[in-house]
Amino acid sequence: MNGFWFLESVSAYGSRITYNIDNLPFRIGRGPGNDLVVAAARDLSRYHAVITEDLSGRLRLTDLDSTNGTSVNRQRLEGSCLLEENDIVHCGGAEFRVGLRTVELPRFDQSLTMLAPPDSALSELFVTNENEFHQLLAGQGMTGTAQAIADARNGTIVAYELLGRACHPQLPVAPLPLFKIARKLNREAELSQAFRDFALTVMAPRLDGYTLFANVHPKETFSAAFFATLQQTRQRLPRLDLVIEVHESAVTETRELVELAARLRDIGVRFAYDDFGAGQARLNELGEAPAHFVKFDINLVRNLHVASERKRRVVGDLVKLVLDLGSVPLAEGIECAEAAATCSEMGFRLLQGFHFGQPVAADGLPTVRGPDTP
Repeated sequence: MNGFWFLESVSAYGSRITYNIDNLPFRIGRGPGNDLVVAAARDLSRYHAVITEDLSGRLRLTDLDSTNGTSVNRQRLEGSCLLEENDIVHCGGAEFRVGLRTVELPRFDQSLTMLAPPDSALSELFVTNENEFHQLLAGQGMTGTAQAIADARNGTIVAYELLGRACHPQLPVAPLPLFKIARKLNREAELSQAFRDFALTVMAPRLDGYTLFANVHPKETFSAAFFATLQQTRQRLPRLDLVIEVHESAVTETRELVELAARLRDIGVRFAYDDFGAGQARLNELGEAPAHFVKFDINLVRNLHVASERKRRVVGDLVKLVLDLGSVPLAEGIECAEAAATCSEMGFRLLQGFHFGQPVAADGLPTVRGPDTP
């Protein structure tokens, strides 16, 4: 085995404790004869599981026919399996993370009072693939796509929304599960910034002349760091026509949106009000600080061509209101020509959806000059 392996746990007081796996076989259980004794965990068997060295030189975890079972990455173990760094192991209700370091720490008394869940559910004291997630934040395995936005009058592509993705072999690809990991680590703002940095560094130069929409997470929308990075982007890419998508949930007071609009205007960046209609419409905020663009929530727009007359009338009234405020209404989720025609007749100025093409991967983007910006 290369390096020094250990198990990490969380004590009843909330502190992190590590246990060297320095002698194999390494037994875990309630009984005093184990290498790691978890005496306070009643749902552990006397001799619960054992770690041995596999013929390949890797660590192998075997359940010793325990009463409450052993799980690896929240999957119940049947027999045994090989372990990897950062695997999350549950022995009954006792949770551990497998770690590897280059220097062995001193050995302490290998007994533990655990933090354990009050019921039979597996605890979540550690985050699976935490190290890989940190690698993603540093740029390893980062990628993205661009989804076309069309002029509702003639279908001409006039803009793109830049969307973050991962191509890390040990992480999910889509942003929602990545943000779920980020939420557990309280790193949502950093993930959002990493996605945007990649998009504006790698993808934006290939879409010169197009208006580019980029997202901002609610947790970073009003932060000094967010405005600082936007200012740096403006200085680095002075010709970039950038639109920041502000999520509806980020706005809680009219004053916030007014201040945000002023800060973005000073930097030279336009903004879009995203997911309009998904929660509170925030009409007062839009009235006080009209967005350049208002993106209607996909669930409000999808299949509008076959929706009831009442729903179409409601959406149509909202579109008219947005136009009266001086904003550009944008419909997401357009998947067919009929939906595009209905939204165009209703007054939408911009359309986005699979009808105008699937999102294009970063390495598949053409390097072309875009049309006049919307």
